[in-house]
Amino acid sequence: MSRGSTVTRGALAVAASGVLLATGCTADGGGDVSVEEGFNVGLLLPESKTTRYEKFDKPYFEEALGELCENCELSYQNADQEIAKQQSQAEAMLTEGVDVLVLDAVDSESAGSIVQDAKSQGVPVVAYDRLAEGGVDYYVSFDNETVGEVQGEALLEAVDEEGADGEIVMINGAPTDPNADSYKTGAHNALDGEAEIGAEYDTPDWSPDKAQEQMEAAISDVGLDNISGVYSANDGMAAGVIAALKSAGAEELPPVTGQDAELAGIQRIIAGEQYMTIYKKIRPEARTAAEMAVAAATGEDYDGGERELREVTDGGGEDVPAVLLEPVPITKGQVRETVVEDGYYTVEEICTDDYSDTEFCQNAADT
Repeated sequence: MSRGSTVTRGALAVAASGVLLATGCTADGGGDVSVEEGFNVGLLLPESKTTRYEKFDKPYFEEALGELCENCELSYQNADQEIAKQQSQAEAMLTEGVDVLVLDAVDSESAGSIVQDAKSQGVPVVAYDRLAEGGVDYYVSFDNETVGEVQGEALLEAVDEEGADGEIVMINGAPTDPNADSYKTGAHNALDGEAEIGAEYDTPDWSPDKAQEQMEAAISDVGLDNISGVYSANDGMAAGVIAALKSAGAEELPPVTGQDAELAGIQRIIAGEQYMTIYKKIRPEARTAAEMAVAAATGEDYDGGERELREVTDGGGEDVPAVLLEPVPITKGQVRETVVEDGYYTVEEICTDDYSDTEFCQNAADT
């Protein structure tokens, strides 16, 4: 949906949301902003290499906004992992007159200037998925240290099941993303003292190509036969990791972790190439962001509804009210009960020709 189009899907669902929404309140520094008359919401997402943002986050947010505020308008931009581009997009939206920004920052520290610009114009900011600095009004994401811990614990379990006696390679996320640091902290909480870390890298831009290069370096340094498992912070990088292992001639792939439940990651899991991924239920995350945005724009307090409202501290020391959702680990045995039953993917989307002979797809064909 572009600027100037009106969100029309769904009836107004204020009572069901569990959130206090204004019916004629004044936003900070702005004019009268109400749900009945509608207002302008800006959504800034960080990149498109990870498929979730265009396929799920944006449409789920748009859907939720339509249910909460049928007369609201949505402006949307994706920064393609470029800090300067996101800054320009934010400036354009503020110039156009958005009443609230929902910001998934490319770089959380640099995004502080976006937050400050918005605050100077009386425009509240909701940090989505990544905690931008500068004193945002609200933040919604997942419990990111728990994500890393779950990944690390799953990796240890897989290594133990295989009886492997080698070293772990860690392929962490982008150093500009504070979530990546939280994932890494959580993973170390699980791995330190339980496994030897043979090599560890931070991966600029969450790039699968750079992850492949790093894995190639790890294979050279640690030795292919001495790698018992790979901590990959997300599914895209797991693809690069697995490509490097195959290219090096690995007869049996060591367990590899992932995150985001990307379709390709799910397919690698059912094929036995990737051990696990983290499934983040994006629909409730996007719904919460929309609830926060509507409350912030109309000058009302967001009370969390049915979810616990916590307090987190951003990189600049500012305390921010936040909702942190729980991650769900997926291995081969949990694919149907998670992403399929939730409607995230259909069996047909998963079971393409290349994966039709997997046990998962054969079982699905028999039912």
